[in-house]
Amino acid sequence: MTDQKYERARRRVKEKREFYQHLSSYLTVIGGLFLLNVFTSPGGHLWFIYPALGWGIGLASHYFKVFGLGQYGSDSWEEREMEKELRRLNAGQEEEDYLDLPELKREEQPRKKWDDEDLV
Repeated sequence: MTDQKYERARRRVKEKREFYQHLSSYLTVIGGLFLLNVFTSPGGHLWFIYPALGWGIGLASHYFKVFGLGQYGSDSWEEREMEKELRRLNAGQEEEDYLDLPELKREEQPRKKWDDEDLV
């Protein structure tokens, strides 16, 4: 693998990690604001929606920056996803074949360590 590809892959992984950190911060803070709103607002006014919408717009723009816009409807996206899924399924099948250990299978009827006559 060339250094350019490695650097590009490293940068891409970093961008994805930063997005998921942003998402988890959003969910944590907005969840806390929701709980604060529900337990402290006697009138029932849901004010937590305002920061949720504002921050949600920023989160959506971060998502589109990292993952792109419009890729889900294209044929190339479907082909890439099919290839990923096939690779994942093939890898899982190889693991299952590798982990098939017939010598460790249970016997149909386990051996008794006692006689039935000994039971009260």
